Parts: sequence; C-alpha cells; structure tokens
Amino acid sequence: MRPTLIAGNWKMNGSLQSVIQLVEDIKGGDAGSAKLAVCPPAIFLMKVGGMLEGSQIALGSQNVCDQASGAFTGEVSGAMLKEAGCQYAIVGHSERRALYLESDALVAARFAMAQQSRLIPILCVGETLQEREDGITQQVVARQLGAVIESQGIEAISNSVIAYEPVWAIGTGKVATPEQAQAVHAYIRNLVAEQDAAVANKVQILYGGSMNPTNAGELLSQPDIDGGLIGGAALKAADFLAIGQAA
Repeated sequence: MRPTLIAGNWKMNGSLQSVIQLVEDIKGGDAGSAKLAVCPPAIFLMKVGGMLEGSQIALGSQNVCDQASGAFTGEVSGAMLKEAGCQYAIVGHSERRALYLESDALVAARFAMAQQSRLIPILCVGETLQEREDGITQQVVARQLGAVIESQGIEAISNSVIAYEPVWAIGTGKVATPEQAQAVHAYIRNLVAEQDAAVANKVQILYGGSMNPTNAGELLSQPDIDGGLIGGAALKAADFLAIGQAA
C-alpha cells in the first residue's frame, strides 16, 4: 500500500510572522498517519526549514531552476534548495505553465535538475476547462507526462510524485467528483504501467484540485489517489491537519 502524502503549496502568500505561526500550529497538531510536506515561498524556505528540523514534516519548494548555476536572475537552483533543507520540489504547476508559459520541455528539464539535486519532484499535470469540455483530458495528461518520460526515462518516475490538477478546479471552488478524479488518476497509473508495472505501483499520485476537509475523505478513499497537493486549505493549520486525518 502506498503511503499518503499531503503537501501544502502556500503559493505567494504569508508574511514572516504568519508563516512562523502556521508552522508552529502544524507542528503542534495531529495529521494522523499521513506524511506532511509544506512548500512556502522561496524567501521563507531557510526559516521554515530550520523550524522543521527534527520533525517528521518535509520541506518543499514551489519551483526549481533547470540550470545548476550561473546568470539566471531570480531563479533558485536545486543545490540551493537542498541546502535549505528541501526534500521536494514542485515542477510544472498549472500556474507556472499558464502564467509564465512554461513548456513541457522546460518542465521536463526542471524535473531532471530536481532529481540531479537529490530532490523529489512533484510533477503537476492536468487539463483546463476548455480541454476537458473538448474531451481531450487524456491527451493533455499523456503529453505532459510523456515529455518527462521521454526525456528522463520511466525509471525516473519511481523517484517522483505526480500531482493531477484539473486546472478548472483550482481556486474556483469547483471540485472534480471523486469518480472524475479517480478516472484520471487511474489513467495516469496505467500510462506508467504500460512501460513499467512496478514503477506504476510505487509512484504516488496526488489530487490537486481544491481538496479540503469536507471532501478529502471521499477523494482519498479512491484506490489511485495517494494524497493531495493542497492550496488554500494549506494556509490554515486546522484544515491542513484535518485533510491528513481524513486519510
């Protein structure tokens, strides 16, 4: 049985004071048997990493540069993230793809650099509302995942996490039904299984579409949903911990 991972993506939210309070509240709470990870804004990584030392809560970044070092103003390298205490790095989040025009090739390069830096990439894939209405959800997900597999090989997936984000359900209050979410999760696992069944059985696939304490239990009960990539609910310790308990 795959362990449950609940990862909080704090996006560009918080102040130093609020971040300190949030970390303290999460550390002092109970998330059941789920593994927790938090992904604060880059400027707070060192502070949060220090606060998490000795705890079971993992630290993650919201992005990682595809280059090891050099003249890349504003970017943060995998080695820097590792030194800050990161275990995970989100790559290919829908907001990065949509707002900053990150291509499948760039996402694959970020994925590769994360692994080279001994970080576990959380690879985000998912379709927009228009793509879902056009009936091409599977084609979109296969293209996004395929770019990484073609670049890095199927074995690389075994040391990663996949997060399915139906873009139409992020920050909109809309949520895919458990059956809709499970269908895409199963499709992703089958895509991987076509090349390596052992890797498919091992890889964690998280749901990243407005999971909250109310719907988490039903979503996490689905056979191919192994956790959540949590946005808004991750900014409230009680909600974040309740999602863990729902697992």
